[in-house]
Amino acid sequence: MKTVAHLTTDITLTFNQVAELARQLPKSDRLRLVTLLQKYDEPTKEQLLQDLREAIDEVNLAKEGKVKLKSARDFIDEL
Repeated sequence: MKTVAHLTTDITLTFNQVAELARQLPKSDRLRLVTLLQKYDEPTKEQLLQDLREAIDEVNLAKEGKVKLKSARDFIDEL
């Protein structure tokens, strides 16, 4: 008979502790981690404002009947 144990925990780490853990990773894993973190940077204020302008323009075009927006179902189906 096989015994399985599950452990769920929340551990709070300081930035320095996380950095030390990252230093212990093999170089290839550290590079993957850096790439992953860079990929998920928060957008700048300028990026957010540009995205908002584009969204407003698209809504205005839809109101004018110049473009057809996707339905929520079509959007979900694409995911």
